[in-house]
Amino acid sequence: MRTWPLILAALFAPGTVAFAEDGAYLAQLAARSRELRLAERPEWQKLLHYVPNLVTPGVHSLVDSPAFFNAPGGKTDPQAELEATLASFFSALDEAPQHQHAQCTFIGRRAWLDEQLAFDRQRMPWRDCPRYREWHAALNAERLTLVFASAYLNNPSSMYGHTLLRVDARDQDERTRLLAYAINYTANTSEQNGIAFAINGLIGSYPGTFSVLPYYLKVREYSDMENRDLWEYELAFTPEEVERVLRHAWELLPAYSWYYFFDENCSYHLLGLLQVARPELDLISPFRWWALPSDTVRAITRQPGLVARAVYRPANATIIGARLRAMSKEERGVTKELSLGKASSPDALRALAPQRAAGVLEASYDYVNYRRAIGKHDVPAPAVLARELLVARSAVPAPSQAPHLTPGPRPDEGHASSRLALGAGRRAGQDFGELRLRPTYHDVLDEDAGYVRGAQIEFFDIRLRRYGAQRPRLESFIPVNIFSVASRDEFFQPRSWRVSGGWQRSFLRDGKEALIPGIDGGAGGAWSTDNRRVLAYAMAETRLRVHHELDGGHSLGAGASVGALIDASARWRIHAYASGLNDFLGETDRPRRLGLAQRFALTRDVALRLDLRAEREGARRFGDGALSLLLYF
Repeated sequence: MRTWPLILAALFAPGTVAFAEDGAYLAQLAARSRELRLAERPEWQKLLHYVPNLVTPGVHSLVDSPAFFNAPGGKTDPQAELEATLASFFSALDEAPQHQHAQCTFIGRRAWLDEQLAFDRQRMPWRDCPRYREWHAALNAERLTLVFASAYLNNPSSMYGHTLLRVDARDQDERTRLLAYAINYTANTSEQNGIAFAINGLIGSYPGTFSVLPYYLKVREYSDMENRDLWEYELAFTPEEVERVLRHAWELLPAYSWYYFFDENCSYHLLGLLQVARPELDLISPFRWWALPSDTVRAITRQPGLVARAVYRPANATIIGARLRAMSKEERGVTKELSLGKASSPDALRALAPQRAAGVLEASYDYVNYRRAIGKHDVPAPAVLARELLVARSAVPAPSQAPHLTPGPRPDEGHASSRLALGAGRRAGQDFGELRLRPTYHDVLDEDAGYVRGAQIEFFDIRLRRYGAQRPRLESFIPVNIFSVASRDEFFQPRSWRVSGGWQRSFLRDGKEALIPGIDGGAGGAWSTDNRRVLAYAMAETRLRVHHELDGGHSLGAGASVGALIDASARWRIHAYASGLNDFLGETDRPRRLGLAQRFALTRDVALRLDLRAEREGARRFGDGALSLLLYF
């Protein structure tokens, strides 16, 4: 009885022609699918992106496009969707510019259902699907490669990094790999305001869509313009597994899912695409609450035999930086002058040995192209200057001076992104025990291996303390804490900045303590020593606090901070800092802080941390110190 609505839909759907024997065969297929319980199989569940409901029984699909489903309740009913999909395959609707036949729209479903039910081509007319054939032939796929782009703090959508899938063609090699195509998932919006994008991305206001585009465009965006290193993980899929992924990618291209910054993001949906390759692959279930790109890469590499190899593709700025570090101060000066087209540079260049001159010319050429890529127009004709530098380089009798970059640990080899801290200490003459949980992701004291140096991104950091025999209390809750310390020199001038917001327990002028909400921000610069073991920074800062205990219910102040990150050894990092603010609106105060924080790594995911501070707050001077055991998971 349950099959009759499907038969009727196949018989009387507008623009279709179906026959009685088709209806009988459809009923036979539907009954067979129930007998085999195909709708409960992992292959079908993955093709429709079904996941268990959080509270109620049942499942729901992560895809939100109505057109992705054939049954009215297909988003939550796998069996109804399977039978409606079978019914749609009997449609006599011909291909047209504005639509495809269902067999071609859902070509991944058709292939799998055919494997399970062995469709009779005489009773179900088989569609040719010319659009899919042309698309598939253009890709000419042989392998799939997962690509991870490192974090880019100046774009809220890329603070954690980004992943995409490269389709490697049969006739390509490492020299022509840039000509491959890439499958990318991103929020579909033209929003240029970073804050608006972050807020809308948190609440799922943008449709996320898959697209296929030339890989070199993404390399240009990430490597050339945003200075992001790339890691390419070649996947050990069989030819048939590659085909399954491509067929499903075709099904997803017209569809959309609401984009959520923390969980249903680029990396999460890319895992959903990849796991259709194998029935046993379960890549998305571990990411119930958030899905960070580095964590999803880690999930891929943990699958036995799934990654064939990993290739490092440094950004242009990384290569230029390596060239510059190998030069003397004089050579760096000549490089900068040549890149600006200074007429006095050729004389200085001729004074250098051939190999040194070759290195200077190559670095100058790279730097001119880098400036062109990021849109800087500090020379009248950069293309002409680049050609002149190439001509000059060709006249120098020396081999290529391209630096040999030894990649550090891969993104999947860094510390885990969640952290639990257990500690004890003393504040303002009172002993305390402390529990701190940071769900994500990295701070400037953590080990840099697999992360971007000087980049701190923490979300939803919560700290609980218990003083003596008192009840435990919330000491701080900081939903957002971003701190970017990027080194400047005569070639690169990135800004350093910070922003944080949340609740912090503070002393008031009457000696009371209160949990006060506030927002802090700052901007400035940072500079590194030649050996890169010390990174010092200075920033102008401001702070806004709002609380009924404050005069006027608020306080607004400005000041400055200075600090230095010091790598005493490979395992030991020190952060020395000082800050001072003067509140000038609302509650008047002059908070000061002098601190020394140290982290010593015991293993990749276990460390000790010592925090010592001398503070002035609410007209009270006090010390604060804590020793903590850090556990990354």
